Amino acid sequence: MSLINLIDTATDLDDAWSSRVVGEVGAARVKVLRMDGLPVEVERHEEPEALLVLDGHLALDVDGRSVTVAPGEVYVVPAGTPHAVRPGSRGTLVIVETGAGLS
Repeated sequence: MSLINLIDTATDLDDAWSSRVVGEVGAARVKVLRMDGLPVEVERHEEPEALLVLDGHLALDVDGRSVTVAPGEVYVVPAGTPHAVRPGSRGTLVIVETGAGLS
């Protein structure tokens, strides 16, 4: 595999919040996307997912709590936990998911 610039990959995506798979490691899939300030409605997954912010910030509501993820920070959403993206989240996000999240 070649070197991948995740920020450039996210910037080149046609639509914000549409992810691109950049690799697989064992049973995990690594995706990158561009956040554009718009909210994302509540969702939950059968498997945990890791949310890593490269630049900008990710504002979440996780099971009724507010969580802000800053550049260089990762938040792991436990399996089955309802979570939503609040308005204003911007930047580059890497998602690592396994199992049922691989749709």
